[in-house]
Amino acid sequence: MSSIRNIIFDLGGVIITLDQSQAIKRFHNIGIEDIENWLNPYTQKGIFGELEVGKISAEEFRKELSKIAKRELTFNECKHCWLGYVKDLPKRNIKTLIKLRKEGFHIILLSNTNPYMMDWALSNEFDGEGKSIDKYFDSIYLSYKCKMMKPDERIFKKILDEEQIIANETLYIDDGSLNIEAASKLGFQTYSPANGEDWTVEIEKYL
Repeated sequence: MSSIRNIIFDLGGVIITLDQSQAIKRFHNIGIEDIENWLNPYTQKGIFGELEVGKISAEEFRKELSKIAKRELTFNECKHCWLGYVKDLPKRNIKTLIKLRKEGFHIILLSNTNPYMMDWALSNEFDGEGKSIDKYFDSIYLSYKCKMMKPDERIFKKILDEEQIIANETLYIDDGSLNIEAASKLGFQTYSPANGEDWTVEIEKYL
């Protein structure tokens, strides 16, 4: 019988399917010519990274990005660009989250993300059925709120401390190899599906 009691999910690449190329296209369209130098599937650089680690606010980011674009950008323009990352939210993933909670697993979200992405995810637009992402998780840990990002081991330790859970009783699911490596070193059980892969059946092998 499995010892897993808790499951920590990454957001981008696991719960939602990512499309970085669409985000890059949208940032290009608002005048950010060298956006490829800033964006990465797992961690961001410059003001993009500062936003995701909580060093700057959404408003500070908007002002700085406006300078780069050489015109005044709105919150919604910035949000539209960030949401280019969101390719799809497979219904099977939502159904599996509901099922796992009913089975008694403690379900946690851990994401390197930012206020623009979460403005959408924490709204009733998230699942297309009027529910926000927090309706599907027992706890949510966001890089910009925690002021630290994966693969920093401190963010994993924060979850262990605050949730009062044990690493080897916890399955961590992430499509990023560096994040998986960091969690493994702390004793978490890990599973790394590819971006957009159907993990809903495979997960049963770990439980």
